[in-house]
Amino acid sequence: MVKKGRPDKRSKTRSQAAGGGGGALPSGELIGPFDRTLLYLAVFLTGAAIMMIEVLGTRILGPFYGVGLFVWSSLISVTLIALALGYYLGGIAADRAKRFQLSHGIALAALATALIPVFKTPVLLQTNALGVRAGAFTSALLLFSVPLTLLAMVGPRVIKLCTSRLESVGRSAGSVYAFSTVGSVLGTLVLGFFLLPMMGTRTILYGVSVGLLVLAAVLALYERARRNTLGLLVLPFVSLAIAGLLFFLGGDRLPSTPGFTTVYEAQSIYGRVRVVDESERQIRWLLSDSSTIGAIDLRTGEPEFPYLYILEALPRFHPRGRSALLIGLGAGQLPKLLGRYGIETDSIEIDPEVARAAKDYFGFNHPGRLILGDARYEVRRLRKKYDFIIHDCFSRGVVPAHLLSVEMLEDLRSLLNDGGILALNFYGYAEGPQALPAAAVAKTIEAVFPFHRVFVSSLQTELTDHVFFASTEPVEFKADKVDIAPSPLGKLMLDNLFRYEHKISSDQGFVITDDFNPLDSMQVRKAEIYRHQVLSDISADLLAR
Repeated sequence: MVKKGRPDKRSKTRSQAAGGGGGALPSGELIGPFDRTLLYLAVFLTGAAIMMIEVLGTRILGPFYGVGLFVWSSLISVTLIALALGYYLGGIAADRAKRFQLSHGIALAALATALIPVFKTPVLLQTNALGVRAGAFTSALLLFSVPLTLLAMVGPRVIKLCTSRLESVGRSAGSVYAFSTVGSVLGTLVLGFFLLPMMGTRTILYGVSVGLLVLAAVLALYERARRNTLGLLVLPFVSLAIAGLLFFLGGDRLPSTPGFTTVYEAQSIYGRVRVVDESERQIRWLLSDSSTIGAIDLRTGEPEFPYLYILEALPRFHPRGRSALLIGLGAGQLPKLLGRYGIETDSIEIDPEVARAAKDYFGFNHPGRLILGDARYEVRRLRKKYDFIIHDCFSRGVVPAHLLSVEMLEDLRSLLNDGGILALNFYGYAEGPQALPAAAVAKTIEAVFPFHRVFVSSLQTELTDHVFFASTEPVEFKADKVDIAPSPLGKLMLDNLFRYEHKISSDQGFVITDDFNPLDSMQVRKAEIYRHQVLSDISADLLAR
């Protein structure tokens, strides 16, 4: 019983829980089904926006830093930091900030999202000196922390607004986080399955921004109806006008950098693919994010990568071979080289935009099947056997982990004809303590193939391509049984082939398995050097655009 003349503390608490202290609703006012539906819709849509921005981050950082472990770790860490900060600040704002409304936070998040493409290039260029790990993390922090923090502030605010009495706090909180999580799931699926394959990153970001601004405007109208305050409408509509201006001023264009001309650019679900012509050296480059996966001399049409001419020597080791499987198409130059020897090559390429660029800009039109899909999956589906299998897939200088393991090599061995040869290209150190990854690759190959030889593409540098020729039979040179002349650069490599043969001691190595594959973490220094090599070949400004 409450004594007469003394205020009921429980009534005061309930009043505060119902919306006092900065909510959109007047203190003590209960919300109805419409109010609750609108607020749950807000957390659903902001949850979707959070995950879409996080995933789009890989498309923004990828062309400059790649999309490997460091970039994903950076994006996930920044997202979690922003969520933690947003939840904390959102809780404070829900209790104390009387003038800062729900619509204001969402409108500011929308504006911050629209500014990401504007600041992308200067941020990437300024963080370049920090290296892959620190640079990727700092870039993610600068570009994405503000919109993600503002979006995370929505949840605590809505919990406060939806809680009419203390007994329902748990239900309100659970409902808010459930709707937010379902929104995140749907946003991820819609982005990955539909939006990314159809449109560019910039367009999607502006679409997310506009969607958030529409939500902010609807909430502002709702808050105005509750409070009868015209000022609530100002920020969302000003933000909408600014975002629209940024969209029309910042349309997608082929970037131009002195000395380089981008002749083709496409965004796929796997990354950003570009064909770039370099005027000084007359080289046409094929880029996938921050990796150079193909290059030709524009004057001769011949490949620029020396290791391809080592692979051209394959028929000298198995003269009767007439069929090949290539894993990793690149610019499609290897099927052309092998085609001179009457070898028909089937190719597996995960990115359809890479295949399109190879056909349209590098002359890839040779007989053989082109299989679009992940190599690990497609290899298991193949029933045809081959005389040669060429494993030439790497990104940012490292082989995708699931494509280099003893289990993968066993699958490839099952597709080889008797006497067939597996050729595997691995980019790494030839000597010293950094050569452990190459020793691990050798150890893994030895676990599947009893015979192998190794050739390197350069004798002048520590970091070089290692081309392994492995078979169930001795790998012997049989040049006298091949009367077809190699390409000019292939002849030069062939004449000096055994000068490039390299002995790798596998004693210090280990067998790489699907369960234990630490190559990514072991190749940090190599990835840094590879990236600097790419930046020396291709303008950093071009990669950051």
